[in-house]
Amino acid sequence: MDVLKILSRGTKKTAAKAVDIKPAAKQPNPQLYNDPTRGVKRKRNEDQSLLDAAAPGDVDEDVDFFAPKESHKQKARTRTSAPEPAREKKAALPTLDEEEVRQILRSHRLKFTLLSSRDVSRTKVKKSKKKDSVQPKAKDAKPQLYPQPLNSFSELRSIYNISTRLGENLARQGYRIPTEVQLGSLPLLLDPRAALRAPPVEGVDFGAYDGIDFLAVAPTGSGKTLAFLIPTINRILRRRAESREQKQHILEAIIIAPTRELAHQIVNEGRKLAQGTGVKIVGMKKGMRIPVESQEGGDLSDNESVEEDSGASEEEELSEAGSEARPVTKADILVTTPLLLLNFLTKGSKRRTLPTVKCLILDEADVLLDALFRDQTTGIWKLCTSESLRLSCWSATMDSSAESLISEQLKSREAAPLIRLVVGLKDTAVPSIKHKLIYTASEQGKLFALRQLLHPNSSSDSVPEMKLPFLVFTQTIERATALHNELKFDIPIQAGGSDRIAALHSSLSENQRSSIVSKFRAGEIWVLITTDLLMRGIDFRGVNGVINYDIPASAAAYVHRVGRTGRAGHEGGVAVTFYTKEDVPHLKTIANVIALSDKQAGRRDAEGVPRWLMDALPRVAKEEKRKLKKHGGAESRIGGKAATKITSKSAWERRKEHNRRGAIEGSKRRKSQSQGAHAGEESEWGGLDD
Repeated sequence: MDVLKILSRGTKKTAAKAVDIKPAAKQPNPQLYNDPTRGVKRKRNEDQSLLDAAAPGDVDEDVDFFAPKESHKQKARTRTSAPEPAREKKAALPTLDEEEVRQILRSHRLKFTLLSSRDVSRTKVKKSKKKDSVQPKAKDAKPQLYPQPLNSFSELRSIYNISTRLGENLARQGYRIPTEVQLGSLPLLLDPRAALRAPPVEGVDFGAYDGIDFLAVAPTGSGKTLAFLIPTINRILRRRAESREQKQHILEAIIIAPTRELAHQIVNEGRKLAQGTGVKIVGMKKGMRIPVESQEGGDLSDNESVEEDSGASEEEELSEAGSEARPVTKADILVTTPLLLLNFLTKGSKRRTLPTVKCLILDEADVLLDALFRDQTTGIWKLCTSESLRLSCWSATMDSSAESLISEQLKSREAAPLIRLVVGLKDTAVPSIKHKLIYTASEQGKLFALRQLLHPNSSSDSVPEMKLPFLVFTQTIERATALHNELKFDIPIQAGGSDRIAALHSSLSENQRSSIVSKFRAGEIWVLITTDLLMRGIDFRGVNGVINYDIPASAAAYVHRVGRTGRAGHEGGVAVTFYTKEDVPHLKTIANVIALSDKQAGRRDAEGVPRWLMDALPRVAKEEKRKLKKHGGAESRIGGKAATKITSKSAWERRKEHNRRGAIEGSKRRKSQSQGAHAGEESEWGGLDD
């Protein structure tokens, strides 16, 4: 007799619960544009098929968790027996004909233009002045280029023969499908001769040059940092392989960024790519010494002597002698802000140059060549004295004045072809972002609307749904601090309280700024209030929205602000802009950017900016644009700090507090005056006693 069977006779077997296995989330396609073209058939799930076929070697094999651990000898055997990819024969060049290349570039909205070259300039000199005067529009007829595109990151190793370790680092980080700017720029920067096999322009041989000068205008979050780091690291590794100097660090590349936060981010991304390659990437710090060539009694121009007094004092000479005693920091790639490096190069009586630098990279080039940083950037540029110096400029916005300045600076050097790449339309926001303009009437209305986004009560068309975390942009440091003080207790203690809201601006110390950025990346801070300090280049992958508490000073500022969300093809980013009655005369430029972005995304007119609002908004004069860009801020438009004070208190309460403070100060003043008068009476001289 089975005892267990008898005891379990009265029990009912519980049915096994069905396990709800959720399908794996699809990896977002980083490409923003993929328009169908004539003569090219598209599959229904082409994005996913590209993800599956991009790198077959990235697919993980079945892992036996109970297998015995491999010994070091077995690992060494497998390592020696396995064929190294570095020794594999280089694959044949892509066989795409010119028509196929044009179709691919057109579908991804890539436009390559040859802005200048040595051979073209020579042919222009031979022309007579009469012909130039007859055809004044000839300068706009720039030749178009159609280089071979990059279909997947696996082609970097098989076709363009990049370093094996660099390719492994890319695969380890999950890079499989290139974005538009990577698809177009990497072949040109790695091997111009292979990318442009047929002579694209008559009389211009790209194989005769050691690299090219490059200018890229691509949307925010499209992978521009990776696009200039890969060719830079690969060029250093190639130079080491040719010269057989594997361990020697020579400063060959300088990357200039406008802010310290962006410079730190570039250093971190570069170190991930250069892991195990021996390439050393260093961020410039105050007091750091780098290898330079010093010249006694060098004459410095006005641009090169920024913030330098004529004649070094004794204290400056002592500090210079102390800095000379510090060890030299050896690096292959230096990432810096412009003023930090220029102060080191122009400090003291010695003129320091950078003869070994062969690659100068300007990240966010439009702001580096603007009035604020122009003298500093061009000063560093002139001190890079190598004849084979190559320049590359990257930004999401680029005006014609910056392009003309680049062309003028390049004329004085050994000319190389200057190629410009434009992805999509210039000066437009990412099409994956949804835009919303909200009229708040007054400054108090802005605060009320922001609290509605923080604590949504009901779904409304006027206030969009926005998930945490998000960024809030203000125009000045004072307004960012005031808004932080007003909102820091809006999040309940159970959810983290005031620690979930922080303010970030340039008046904070470097350690405070780094700590706030790290906490925001880690998800400890949900609402980050900041100025335009963070609007350029900073990559926050998890940001769900951007709120423009104050309207941006220009269309470019709006593009860079809202570009902190919707990065690398991620959908769901929301950009909200508050505007008051005083902001209406300056709103047309922002509305035009939103309309172009919605047009690229195929949205209806009413979703971003209604047609009636677009027609009603007045055109912004050039003088008004200049004033807004120079002064900015709500204070200059409304008239004083009192009208733009960020507070939830009414005017009557603020007046009452002001009168109370005035009464207290008046009482203190009268008391001090009476005490002074009493002391004066006691100290009066009454004459000589008899």
